[in-house]
Amino acid sequence: MADRVVSVSRVINATPEAIFDVLADPARHSEIDGSETVKNTRGTSKRLSLGSTFGVDMTMGPLPYRITNTVKEFEENRLIAWAHFGGHRWRYELEPIEVDGDPAAEVTESFDWSTCNPVVGKGIEFAGYPQRHPASMAASLERLAEVVEA
Repeated sequence: MADRVVSVSRVINATPEAIFDVLADPARHSEIDGSETVKNTRGTSKRLSLGSTFGVDMTMGPLPYRITNTVKEFEENRLIAWAHFGGHRWRYELEPIEVDGDPAAEVTESFDWSTCNPVVGKGIEFAGYPQRHPASMAASLERLAEVVEA
C-alpha cells in the first residue's frame, strides 16, 4: 500500500557497489543513522544477505532498547530491506545513474508500515512516525553520501 510508505531520495556520487557495501554492513548503520537512535550493532560482523539477522542497540529519547532485525528483501547492489518484530520495513533502493559521466546512484530510503500487523500500524500512525521519519531519512542519506563520497 503506497499510502503506508514514506520515502526520501537523493543522488549519491559513488558507485552502487560502494553504497551497497555500507548498507549491507550492519556495523556501519550507526555511522549513517540520521535519527541518531541506532547506537551499536550486536551479534554479527558479517555482510548482510537475504534472511540475515542482526541486533541493534537503540535509544528512544533517554530509553535504551534492543531490536533484532531480519533482512526481508535483498538484491545485490540494488535493494535491501529489514524488519523486526513489528513487521514494518526499512528499505534502501539504489538506481544506477551517471553524473557528468561518472557512476552514481539515486538512493531511496523508505519506511514501509504496510507490511506490519494492523494494530502495530495504527500505533505507528498514532505516534506520528510517518510525519517525522522523512527528516531523519534525509539526514541518513546525507550521512551515507558523506561516507561514500569521501
